[in-house]
Amino acid sequence: MWPDLIQKSKDGGLDVIETYVFWNLHEPVRRQYDFKGRNDLVKFVKTVAEAGLYVHLRIGPYVCAEWNYGGFPLWLHFIPGIQFRTDNGPFKEEMQIFTAKIVDMMKKENLYASQGGPIILSQIENEYGNIDSAYGSAAKSYIQWAASMATSLDTGVPWVMCQQADAPDPMINTCNGFYCDQFTPNSVKKPKMWTENWTGWFLSFGGAAPYRPVEDIAFAVARFFQLGGTFQNYYMYHGGTNFGRTTGGPFIATSYDYDAPIDEYGLLRQPKWGHLKDLHKAIKLCEAALIATDPTITSLGTNLEASVYKTGTGSCAAFLANVRTNSDATVNFSGNSYHLPAWSVSILPDCKNVALNTAQINSMAVMPRFMQQSLKNDIDSSDGFQSGWSWVDEPVGISKNNAFTKLGLLEQINVTADKSDYLWYSLSTEIQGDEPFLEDGSQTVLHVESLGHALHAFINGKLAGSGTGNSGNAKVTEDIPVTLIHGKNTIDLLSLTVGLQNYGAFYDKQGAGITGPVKLKGLANGTTVDLSSQQWTYQVGLQGEELGLPSGSSSKWVSGSTLPKKQPLIWYKTTFDAPAGNDPVALHFIGMGKGEAWVNGQSIGRYWPAYVSSNSGCTSSCDYRGPYNSNKCLKNCGKPSQQLYHVPRSWLKPSGNTLVLFEEIGGDPTQISFATKQVESLCSRVSEYHPLPVDMWGSDLTTGRKSSPMLSLECPFPNQVISSIKFASFGTPHGTCGSFSHSKCSSRMALSIVQEACIGSKSCSIGVSIDTFGDPCRGIAKSLAVEASCT
Repeated sequence: MWPDLIQKSKDGGLDVIETYVFWNLHEPVRRQYDFKGRNDLVKFVKTVAEAGLYVHLRIGPYVCAEWNYGGFPLWLHFIPGIQFRTDNGPFKEEMQIFTAKIVDMMKKENLYASQGGPIILSQIENEYGNIDSAYGSAAKSYIQWAASMATSLDTGVPWVMCQQADAPDPMINTCNGFYCDQFTPNSVKKPKMWTENWTGWFLSFGGAAPYRPVEDIAFAVARFFQLGGTFQNYYMYHGGTNFGRTTGGPFIATSYDYDAPIDEYGLLRQPKWGHLKDLHKAIKLCEAALIATDPTITSLGTNLEASVYKTGTGSCAAFLANVRTNSDATVNFSGNSYHLPAWSVSILPDCKNVALNTAQINSMAVMPRFMQQSLKNDIDSSDGFQSGWSWVDEPVGISKNNAFTKLGLLEQINVTADKSDYLWYSLSTEIQGDEPFLEDGSQTVLHVESLGHALHAFINGKLAGSGTGNSGNAKVTEDIPVTLIHGKNTIDLLSLTVGLQNYGAFYDKQGAGITGPVKLKGLANGTTVDLSSQQWTYQVGLQGEELGLPSGSSSKWVSGSTLPKKQPLIWYKTTFDAPAGNDPVALHFIGMGKGEAWVNGQSIGRYWPAYVSSNSGCTSSCDYRGPYNSNKCLKNCGKPSQQLYHVPRSWLKPSGNTLVLFEEIGGDPTQISFATKQVESLCSRVSEYHPLPVDMWGSDLTTGRKSSPMLSLECPFPNQVISSIKFASFGTPHGTCGSFSHSKCSSRMALSIVQEACIGSKSCSIGVSIDTFGDPCRGIAKSLAVEASCT
């Protein structure tokens, strides 16, 4: 997918691709490196260069990124005497070895700009300033060391430290956040740089889906360059998918879509991508003035501000800002009058004419939809995934010969080293006839306390109950009603992780697993039996993992007339044909609980449709005006946090693909279907007072006549044409894309004019003015709203 994603980034007006370097991917075992396939960092950098773009290489090697363990490999944790991210000898030695290896790889391929290559910046450490106070005086000496170590590698290009106000020279300290216009670096000799402009926010299992309106992002970017910014990066421009067990958190979802301009599947998210493309062009129209001088800033009124970049050679660019959160304004600037919507910036590349206003979108919106697809060509098309399943039962409790026993309860990560999400804690206890239970078959309560992240309790081989933490608190405390019998009772607790902690001071010390206490409560005379210090048997991982079931090739698979459903701990397998066409593909996990899925041996990640988000917090629309935060704009409340899971086309064969699932808590795999992501319709709404499309900048000056704003539509895929106009209104139409409606003020000619201009064409543009449509209501500001379909 790399070349297409990079080209779409370039087409969107980007100049630089930033990437983290994931230590745990590249050195999964100490001194054993992996730079093959998806881990081929050199190839990635060269692919960016082939597209004509630059690279910012954020080595870290701590990266956060909602990535497992913040990108650190787990073997680091087991080095004697190590302390992460502080003035500690063992840690600094390993960090230097890895950082130097990456730099050396880049140098050998002549990839630094100083060698004629694309890498113009590198980063050492990552957001350490957010948490460095917890490390005391050792934090200062560690940062000094990191800066010296990085500089000594002699890349010939600058190093940055993000969120590090005390970054020592020559490190450039940079800003991360939703807004960085008020940021200033710690020296006038350092440029004002924004390494992470968060285009949305990450999705957590159990959470609603965050999104960020593009008007607000564009406002933030324009404000940054209005006030002297030099470099701005979108985090994320494409977020993609956390395949395998790469998610951090814990509880970070498999989708890392991030509401980014290029969505998880590699499709353009419109109008976000298009409006930002227009913004980039408008800013670059100001380039000669921006790079030549600092701005002169003047007040135009309360929360109204003008910044002028003017050179002695005649270049002049202006930014007019309305920072009010709810009231539009008309301002006078250089003898002219300008309308500024609330929370917006107008960009004037010639200090006179508006090329773009951040709140007025000329780019079209695209409404996507997922279309369910039949995959089995040899059976009735309605059958989908309903037949052809085989399965393997995962044993409850201890089933592997590498199990071991210990007195007491053990922390999970120290036992598993994250080789698996799963750790079994198993115990047998004798219930004698004279012990104080009410009677044979009586019920008591199993009390379990865990550091996280989830657990399933089995009594005598049967699932008795489950518990899970959440993204705010990973710990689990459960009181599970259980039925015990006289004689021997087996208690099997399956503890599981859902991505390891990736952020915070001493985050590496946050453990997981059932550290207790574990008690049997509710006996006849009110007594409690504490099982915590008894002898427990431990098993790392699942038998199915050891047998290689994810590949689908084991001889253990069984099939029969009765497929087990709604039962815990079952592996499922089936085969399928790839959906026709080239549309992106997703698995729709309706009917399933929690587990992991593999397609042709490749893990598409953890699935968890049983974890439903809260019913509260979402709104039907989100006002872009005013400061954004990660809880301001939420959707998908009261629904599974993630039900659709991306399967890259490159992992699929035309036929004979293998799908393997491990289901923890019980589900019905016959309900699973595949879906392809397609475009349902195109929409746009442009007013008479919108600026001209930025591509038309200067056309009035060359033609000598005033042009009107334009509404433009274009089918997003090759060989498509606009086939129908679902809605068209010129006047004061109501609603938003997908739900437009007419008002009393509406031109009768709008539909036929738009149909004539657009149907049968790949793209069309229509002037938004009374010259085109007539005047349905004099003296009132009018807009053109259109929704269209492509085939």
